[in-house]
Amino acid sequence: MIVVTAANGNQGRLLIPKLTEARLPVRACVRSAASADRLLALGVPDVVVGDVSDPAVAERAMHGAQQVYHIGPTLHPREREMGFAVVDAARQAGVRHFVFSSVLHAITTDLVQHELKRDVEEHLLSSGLEFTILQPANYMLPLKLEPVFARGVFELSWSLERRQSMVDLGDVTDVARTVLVEGERHFGATYELVGPGRYTGHELGAIISRVLDRPVEVRRIDAGTYLKAWIGDQDPARCTHQLRVLRSITERYSSHDFVGNPNVLTWLLGRPPTTFEAYVRQQANGAA
Repeated sequence: MIVVTAANGNQGRLLIPKLTEARLPVRACVRSAASADRLLALGVPDVVVGDVSDPAVAERAMHGAQQVYHIGPTLHPREREMGFAVVDAARQAGVRHFVFSSVLHAITTDLVQHELKRDVEEHLLSSGLEFTILQPANYMLPLKLEPVFARGVFELSWSLERRQSMVDLGDVTDVARTVLVEGERHFGATYELVGPGRYTGHELGAIISRVLDRPVEVRRIDAGTYLKAWIGDQDPARCTHQLRVLRSITERYSSHDFVGNPNVLTWLLGRPPTTFEAYVRQQANGAA
């Protein structure tokens, strides 16, 4: 049994079908009944509903599990507590292998979400569990391309001159599947997952424009404006943690590049990682 937390999020929705295709039994953990209904409709038979920062919920989720894939929900104010509770429950349940989806350069603690994930990494390292830590770069997300398709504008909430490395979530979940299937081969490993290229905002916009064969404006927005894309209809006044996370991203990415190296990801995939251009082309074809 493999437990996947935050199972209705960006990673979980991609990973779970890959695990079930490999005929691995999956238990999904989600925070709401609506998320559970979506996964049940997709054929996931075992779903635990609740906040895994509650030790009782985490204990129920870990019962009978051999492996865990824990995804720290980046914008959730209790991300640290969730990680600690899942690690503790996994240890108590005798889980054989704990895989944690962390973040590239988790030691960069002026980024709020990095500090939280770094703390969970440390807790996992101290737990005595066999572990694998995945450290992906910035995700190539459909959310970031929605303004392009809707209004012809590519928006970033940090300096358009700073460079960033990115990674395709399809590649990340391919690695996660491999690590979970192969198990022991990856015990004790920490893997940086970084796609090819180091791009400024202007260069990303030029790639999008080339793929779409039309001009695309590249625009810098503030963290508050970017927050609205993430929270939807929620009241911004109730999303102080989320805004703090996004403001820390704006400040760090505007003063420093955020880059890595694709060698490890290439080795784990056994193929070249997905380029940003290929990702945009895929999304454009899906939106057409």
